[in-house]
Order: sequence, then structure tokens, then C-alpha cells
Amino acid sequence: MSSIVIGIDPGSRFTGYGIIEYIGNTPNYLGSGCIKTGDGDLASKLKIIYDGVYSLIEQFHPTAMAVEETFLSKNVQSTVKLSEARASAIVAGANLGLSVFEYTPMQIKQAVVGYGWAEKEQVQYMVKRILRLSGNPQADAADGLACALCHCFTNQITTAMGNEVADTSSIHGRLQNKFK
Repeated sequence: MSSIVIGIDPGSRFTGYGIIEYIGNTPNYLGSGCIKTGDGDLASKLKIIYDGVYSLIEQFHPTAMAVEETFLSKNVQSTVKLSEARASAIVAGANLGLSVFEYTPMQIKQAVVGYGWAEKEQVQYMVKRILRLSGNPQADAADGLACALCHCFTNQITTAMGNEVADTSSIHGRLQNKFK
């Protein structure tokens, strides 16, 4: 069975994205990059993110969207801007009928690297290895690809456990209960 997933690493200046096709147990690279918003006002930046994600969805026809959750920063303004960029991407996916799944940075790193506190370079390296890329993708693009991979791996586990949809909020508890 094949599915295409778009992963989004939101940011108000650079929104990373990665698109993979998951065939059976094998992830295949389809594309990645960054949506750059420039120095415009907030409304213009959010429109660029929305339009960029919308266009990618129309081009690649993914069946699901995986988005990195906002982490709380000491700088409240940065957290708010990140949340707004994230919302812009989510609305693009929702408007095109995608199921949207959210993962914490720790869940993404755990799924891809095996360690929830991994550094960006470790994520880039593992994304390169898993997808058999010739070089490391740009950091934001690697994060988007990692988010898509996290969704595929999580969905594969929950499907194997008899669940049709990944519920990342309770996966840890279900895994513990399954193997008691």
C-alpha cells in the first residue's frame, strides 16, 4: 500500500517541507525545500506560507500532512509567530481535505534518530540515510522530511497494533499496555 505524506516544519521566515511516498515499509523521497517569506508584514508572510503549502499539496497530492507542534520559547513573540505560521500551513492542508497530524519535536527526533534530544545535524544525517539521499538536505527541509517520516513510522506501528489512525497523544501508553 502506498501513501504520500507532506511534512511541515513551520517558521515565520522559513517553513521547511518534505514530501515522501511510503510504499509498504519503504519511504521514498519525492521533494523538499523551504518556503521563504522574506521581510514583509505578518499578513503577507502568512499568505506566502499558505500559498506555498497549498501549491505543494496540489502538485504532489499527499494523503496526509504531518506538522511539527509549536514548542514554548522564552520569547513569547517568537512562539506566537511560529504558531501563526503553523496555523497557515494547517489551514492550507485542511482546505484541501488532508488529515493533519501533529508531532512534538521530541517525537520526531525519537522516530528518526532514536533519541528525542538529537541535534539538527543528527536529524539531517539520519534523514539522508533513511531516504538514501546523496547529501544532507538543508536543515529546515530535513526537519520537514523528518516530520513526514515520523508520521509514516508512527502510523506503521499503530496499524500493526490494530489501529487505523495514529493517535500520537497516547501512543506511548498504548505501547506500554500492549507489551505488559
